[in-house]
Amino acid sequence: MKRIAKFLLAAVLCFSSFFLFAEEYKTDGDPVKFSFKYKKGDMYRILSTVDEDVYVNHRLNHHSIIVNRVAAEVTDVEKDGGGIHNCTFMTSEDSTGSRTGAKFAYGEDYASIFSRSPLGVYTISDEYFMPTVRDVPVFPDKEIKPGEKWTAKGHEAHDLRRQFDMQKPYKVPFTAEYTYLGIQESSGLHIINVRYTMFMQTPVPKNNRHAEYPAATKGFSDELIYWDNERGAIDHYTENFRILIESSIGNLYEFTGSAKAEVTEFARTNTEENLEDVQNKINDMGLENVTVRNGDKGLTIALEDIKFQPDSAILMDSEKIKLQKIAEILETWPNNDILVSGHTALAGTERMRQLLSEERASAVAEFLIGLNVRDRFHIFTQGFGATKPIASNKNEAGKAKNRRVEITIMDR
Repeated sequence: MKRIAKFLLAAVLCFSSFFLFAEEYKTDGDPVKFSFKYKKGDMYRILSTVDEDVYVNHRLNHHSIIVNRVAAEVTDVEKDGGGIHNCTFMTSEDSTGSRTGAKFAYGEDYASIFSRSPLGVYTISDEYFMPTVRDVPVFPDKEIKPGEKWTAKGHEAHDLRRQFDMQKPYKVPFTAEYTYLGIQESSGLHIINVRYTMFMQTPVPKNNRHAEYPAATKGFSDELIYWDNERGAIDHYTENFRILIESSIGNLYEFTGSAKAEVTEFARTNTEENLEDVQNKINDMGLENVTVRNGDKGLTIALEDIKFQPDSAILMDSEKIKLQKIAEILETWPNNDILVSGHTALAGTERMRQLLSEERASAVAEFLIGLNVRDRFHIFTQGFGATKPIASNKNEAGKAKNRRVEITIMDR
């Protein structure tokens, strides 16, 4: 189980309880009415980074740095002002705990569609496992003064398909206590602290008396929400968490750590206007074997016949010069994440091709990070081996086209 991005809730970055209240807040402000404001066509991205230790039976199993990426669009606004959200969730994990290098391979995409009321209450089908934490924050339907508290019910919905073969979200209810701390003087954002503990015992599943299942779950969360009341949206949020699951056969799984997250509005890149503009820039730069296309995830720049040292992922100097010029284009969309995909021609074994494509994508990502195009938490990599050719592998010209790296400026 992973602490999945908590979309429009309140999640992520570790502070002790002392530090939570150590910041200076303006506490003499007027009462404020909090509510989410939705507009059809709004697009935004949530990126959270979780720093987590996982224990099994009180022994450290591994340390992970997990990046959760959520790309969302408000597809409609209901009569009561609630928003219909169409989201794509992606989770990438570095289980070594490394803090350097382009380690975050792009993971599997998960779709989720749900509505959320202006006060923050979700309506979501059990076919969707994400987001994990739901109905946080939930606001009262009245004005709130700094220092005032309120409570609201919520629940965590965990994906335990791999661990326990549970085919629906595993829901653990809680009652959250909210405190409106005041306005952060440095940013003008409203700061809300959210705390909750949870405990649930699970009945023995029908027809599953001998298989392992989560018999009891408990945990806590201590969060800060930095709220932009003018936009009616979360600006960023922070969390301190611990979850313990005791299984039916006596195993104890513990997840403890911290996380940090940001919410960013971003521009749509996969338009005909942007495609034409980028292609013209590439032509003006005199870049050869570089093409542009629109796709499901965004605007993609393909470097065909990209040159590495033989059978390696070491970039040739000519390609570094090419990437330096492409970096200028990528800076046009500073709030959009980057996906670097590696591809090979049909040569060698399938395993060798897959590994080489991953390594070459990582090499290009590392070079872009070195140019400060993005940091390692905003650029992802993936390799496809020879599974997605764009030309025939029966001749050298086709193989050259298939030996490519694609850089996607991501919308979704």
